[in-house]
Amino acid sequence: MDDPQVLIGVYRSVSMSEMCDSMKQKGDDPETLDLGTNMPLLVYGYLPHPPVSTTPALPLPAAVWVHDGVDRISRLPDVVLVNILSRLPAKDAARTAALASRWRPLWRTAPLALVDSHLLPDGGASGPFTIRDPSPRAVTAAVSRILAAHPGPFRCVHLTRTIMQEHRAEMTRWLDILVAKGVQELVFVNRPWPIDLRLPASLFSCASLTRLYLGIWRLPDSTAVPRRARFPNLRELGLCMNVMEDRDLAFMLERSPVLEILVIMGSQSQVRLRLISQSLRCVQLGHTYLEDIDVVDAPSLERLFLWDTILTGELTPPRMSSTRNHSSRLNIGRAPNLRMLGYLHPGGQELGITNSVIVAGSKESIVPSVQILAIEVQFGIRDAVKKVPGFLRCFPNLETLHVHSSSISEEPTGKVNLKFWQEGGPIKCVLQSLKKVFFNEFQGSKSEVAFLKFIAERGRVLEQMAVVVARECFSLGGNVNAKLKPLTSAKWNNKACKLELFKSPHDDVGGPAYSVEKACDFEFADPFDLNYHYKPERISQLEKPIWRAVECLFLPSKVVLVCGMLRSTVMCSWSVISGLSNCCNLLCFAVVAVSMNYFAMLCYAGLRSKELDRFRISSSTLHR
Repeated sequence: MDDPQVLIGVYRSVSMSEMCDSMKQKGDDPETLDLGTNMPLLVYGYLPHPPVSTTPALPLPAAVWVHDGVDRISRLPDVVLVNILSRLPAKDAARTAALASRWRPLWRTAPLALVDSHLLPDGGASGPFTIRDPSPRAVTAAVSRILAAHPGPFRCVHLTRTIMQEHRAEMTRWLDILVAKGVQELVFVNRPWPIDLRLPASLFSCASLTRLYLGIWRLPDSTAVPRRARFPNLRELGLCMNVMEDRDLAFMLERSPVLEILVIMGSQSQVRLRLISQSLRCVQLGHTYLEDIDVVDAPSLERLFLWDTILTGELTPPRMSSTRNHSSRLNIGRAPNLRMLGYLHPGGQELGITNSVIVAGSKESIVPSVQILAIEVQFGIRDAVKKVPGFLRCFPNLETLHVHSSSISEEPTGKVNLKFWQEGGPIKCVLQSLKKVFFNEFQGSKSEVAFLKFIAERGRVLEQMAVVVARECFSLGGNVNAKLKPLTSAKWNNKACKLELFKSPHDDVGGPAYSVEKACDFEFADPFDLNYHYKPERISQLEKPIWRAVECLFLPSKVVLVCGMLRSTVMCSWSVISGLSNCCNLLCFAVVAVSMNYFAMLCYAGLRSKELDRFRISSSTLHR
């Protein structure tokens, strides 16, 4: 087999052996090359799961079999048998033809579900191949035979295990068959190298597609695609680790009139996305170089996700050096139903809002429809934190706020104290609509504490605040209680608000947790919710605060005044008890003082137990 070719960006093709030789000359270990060259295989983590499986999802219940020799299954109507066969892997469905003459023609009439990994000896249980693994030629040959033998229709076809460079003729023939026989769901991945193999334009003639995922391709030049080509039934489109020009992406969106879900993960080139769609409901961008996202006209758009995006200017490869100092920009135009947005990056991303409204005689640029917002903030960078109020003011009806505190690689550039937030002017959503705040990877900095105290002291309708504390706060010498004390001592605006503290399960502060599958599923009301990704651990150290801390931090001024009056009374009684010895006086004073304080504590605990309950440290899930 020829040495696989590596193509990076717009540079010339470089063979694997040339890369190994270059690493040896620099004193690097060539074995580490696999880590980088296998990075494109991360695309498999973003692909949808096949609707059929080689292993049963649930064990079959115990059943009583009647051994009377009667074939009851074969007596079922053809429509029922065909439905059963369509839910089996292609290899198993084809084998049913050997059961009896009754079954022989059924496989050819059942919608085909072909997943090439199921044709491997282990049924694909070992996971995706590494780059250096040879192409499974037996699987490629079996795919060709099955596609040719089955008359269609094809319910779903997942082709992810073939090095397409070695089988260009088969690849072209497969697409022609899929177009002719009407495939509905297609997942088509090129096993690199090269990582920019041109996708045949014939795919654009497949009008039957309802779901399409393409991985590690170079999209066809839109000028070479027939003008009449379109995807009239396509509702979900996934583009993973592809090379694409702006015009090619725009062409695909334009030719998909009923598209509802768009997923772009791990693009090899910068993404300038211009959204003009009457049908799009959910857009996801992840592990992608973002330059500009312009939501021009998307009246049906409900969700816009930016997962682990690489902002232009934050990390810029050589081929993008011309934009090294240019921040990416998200511009929101007409999106009246946009309810969920994130993760935004204050300080590393510009936010533009086209539509303005008149509020109290002045013009404001806001997105009133957004109710759930997620932001990723580097609290160690002063300029980034100072951008947060401006972002929050753009969403006056916000109800749920997710904040991920990310670590910084360089030295901190200053802190933002509580005074900054207090003097920055009112933030409407904090005052009037914000009900839930989830703060992930709290690292104990003063800037983080100041932000949380501001929310607690200004949030009139705040019902829940959940803080997931980073593991580094529990390291040797770290005082978690001291770092959280300023937060628990805040003068909470809403006395009924619940404060929940959790311990992060991650050793290092990384990016936010996310799931492409859950984000596309509209049954999940809030895909940012960490409860969908892991179960945080309860912080047991703060379960039972001593009474002195409760008295000093939580009791209102009335009870403190009562305690002070009781102490004063005891002090005055000292002068009355003048006939006793000094030792007896001291003992009496101590007994009376402790009794009075304890009595006040019990009375207050009985009357104000509900108020103190907001400081409960909960081991339950973040959302109930």
